[in-house]
Amino acid sequence: QVQLVESGGGLVRPGGSLTLSCAASESIFSIAAMAWYRQFPGKERELVALITMDDNIKYADFVKGRFTISRDTSKNMVFLQMNSLKPEDTAVYYCNADLWYGSSFPGPANRHSWGQGTQVTVSS
Repeated sequence: QVQLVESGGGLVRPGGSLTLSCAASESIFSIAAMAWYRQFPGKERELVALITMDDNIKYADFVKGRFTISRDTSKNMVFLQMNSLKPEDTAVYYCNADLWYGSSFPGPANRHSWGQGTQVTVSS
C-alpha cells in the first residue's frame, strides 16, 4: 500500500490559481501511473490528470489548457498546477497511485492507493 498525502487546496476566486502537491511514501518511479482525481458531493471520483512512469500524460477534457500535471521523482512528489480556475472546479481533489496501470491483467483489488484529499473551492 502506497501512502499518499495531498496538500495545497484552499479558497480561490474565479480565474485564480492553485498548486496541489502529493507526497508518496515510496518511489514513484516504480509506480505505473500517478494521477489526480476529483470528487463532487454524491458523485464518483473522476480523472483530472494522469502521468505514467514513462511520462505519458493524459488530461480530462474539462481541464485541458488550464491544468498541468508534473512530478519530481527524486522527491516522490506529484503536482497539479491549476490555472484559470472556475467555480465548477470546486471539489475534493485526490492523489492516486495505480500500480497496475496499462496492464492487460486486472491486478489485485487494492491496485489503487488514495490520499485523503484536499478541498479546492473556487468562489467569488
